[in-house]
Amino acid sequence: MKLDLVRVKERHDATLGVLCIDDYPRMVTLEKPWLGNQRDISCIPTGRYQMSRYHSPKFGETFILDRVKDRSGILFHKGNIAHDTRGCILVGMEFGVTMGASMITESRDAFEWFLRYLSGTDEAELTIKAAYHTGATAL
Repeated sequence: MKLDLVRVKERHDATLGVLCIDDYPRMVTLEKPWLGNQRDISCIPTGRYQMSRYHSPKFGETFILDRVKDRSGILFHKGNIAHDTRGCILVGMEFGVTMGASMITESRDAFEWFLRYLSGTDEAELTIKAAYHTGATAL
C-alpha cells in the first residue's frame, strides 16, 4: 500500500494537504503550520516515515508515525481545525474556512473510511511532500 500526503498550501494557521492512497486522492488533511518542527506547534518535516497501527488512549484505533526526528506521538486522528491537533495529522473530506480559520469538514467520516480502508494493514510507508517550496525536510 502506498500513501502520499501532498501538502498543497501553507496558511498562517495551518498546513493543508491531500492524502493519496495507492496513487488516488482520497481525502484532505490539516496540520499545524511549519514552525521549525517544534513539538506540539508545528507540522513534521517532509520525508518518508513508517507508520504502524496504534491504540491511542485518547483517540482509540489509529496509526502512529515512527522515527520522526525530534518528535514522537504523531498520529492520524479526527479534528476540524489546527486547534484540534498538537502536531498530528487530521483527515477530512473538504477544505473550508470558519471565522477566518482554516478547517476541514467531515473528519469523523473521513477517519472512519481511512481505518476501514487500512483494516488489513498493520504497517505502511507514508511519504510527505510539499507541492510548494518549503525548507521543511527530514534529515
